[in-house]
Amino acid sequence: RFPAAHSRPCARPGFPRTLGQAQALDGICQLDLVISLNIPFETLKDRLSARWVHPASGRVYNMDFNPPQSQGVDDLTGEPLVQRDEDRPEAVAARLRKYKDAAKPVIELYKSRGILHSFSGTETNKIWPYVYSLLSSRIPPILSEEEH
Repeated sequence: RFPAAHSRPCARPGFPRTLGQAQALDGICQLDLVISLNIPFETLKDRLSARWVHPASGRVYNMDFNPPQSQGVDDLTGEPLVQRDEDRPEAVAARLRKYKDAAKPVIELYKSRGILHSFSGTETNKIWPYVYSLLSSRIPPILSEEEH
């Protein structure tokens, strides 16, 4: 579960991640909507483990969704890509377990306040329409200068 908090004006995806952060956020603003994306553990582990980076530039590749043109090298420089230690499968699994334990009280807090909205799935294009519909019903549209 990855909560994403929304409030005007202080919104940040993936935050808060711990109960302490949620309590600190309460002192700054009042949330009226929290979105939790429930994605299977294996899906997250596979996606995060497929990340490789070009250290000099910070360009990120995903071997499943955004692979380099040539296996193992940066598209622009031809230099080798590396997999960061935290993106190795065993490290990803440990991070996800730790996150799940830390996030559970945050999820329960927002659920008890009646502001948690959960969405489940494995593909962005299937989850996004539901998230968009919720957000569209809660956030007024931004009007251009001509529409005022």
